[in-house]
Amino acid sequence: MAPNSVPDISLNDGNSIPQLGFGVFQIEPKDTAQAVGTALEIGYRHIDTAQMYGNEAEVGQAVRASGLDRSEVYVTSKLNNGFHRPDDARKAFEQSLREMKFDYLDLFLIHWPLPTLYDGDFVATWKVLEEFRRDGRVKSIGVSNFQVAHLERLAAEAEVVPAVNQIEVHPYFGNEEVRAYGTAHGIPTEAWSPIAQGKVLDDPTVVDVAEQTGRTPAQVVLRWHVQRGDIVFPKSTTPKRIEENFAIFDFTLDDAAMDRITALDKGESGRQGPNPDTFDYVPD
Repeated sequence: MAPNSVPDISLNDGNSIPQLGFGVFQIEPKDTAQAVGTALEIGYRHIDTAQMYGNEAEVGQAVRASGLDRSEVYVTSKLNNGFHRPDDARKAFEQSLREMKFDYLDLFLIHWPLPTLYDGDFVATWKVLEEFRRDGRVKSIGVSNFQVAHLERLAAEAEVVPAVNQIEVHPYFGNEEVRAYGTAHGIPTEAWSPIAQGKVLDDPTVVDVAEQTGRTPAQVVLRWHVQRGDIVFPKSTTPKRIEENFAIFDFTLDDAAMDRITALDKGESGRQGPNPDTFDYVPD
């Protein structure tokens, strides 16, 4: 593998996904096309968006403007929390394709399980995603923020095993139980908030490892994720940082450095985002 070339992770449905991508959460629509364009110029070939981010159209615009063939860029989106009922999910997915002006998506996820809403029936929603996969409008389907109990319910009641589970993971919150379930059942973990929204970058351990390896704290943390086998898609609107985040495949962390970073896990108290068991936000 050439330096800085991004490895692919094999998925359980025969497809594969670039292990490093570019995330657009909290990037304003007006800034999204430029940020994604910069990422594609640098070499990223995996973009992660969502209906709730409000910037799908700009992601599509950037992919078209890049001059790259659609097949060269892996694009993920996620179902808005307000559209879990089957007919709403169908309409929302069609709207995503229209917004991006794509014939298909590479990956589509249920964004949150919302077990306290919709009679707790995320299985019916999942079965609609199975339809999208059958008709070829999405290559892979997966989930986001699903806990072990949610995954077990899908395993019992649905046909298709999720291709990925996108969950909060960073050195302060390893989310190890959910990751271990994924590993045991062939469901790769995608790590959102990989640097805990910047909170781990000043951690003395992370800073020390970065100084020892001659890398930035962010590069060290992203490398830790990659060596653990997770898929990661850091977000930035700063070209220099977008480039730095891509330069994580020409060095490795030794076992001691990996263990030091893993030991920063604070368990549930390290969680930065909402708990999926109780999260019930639906946009207006």
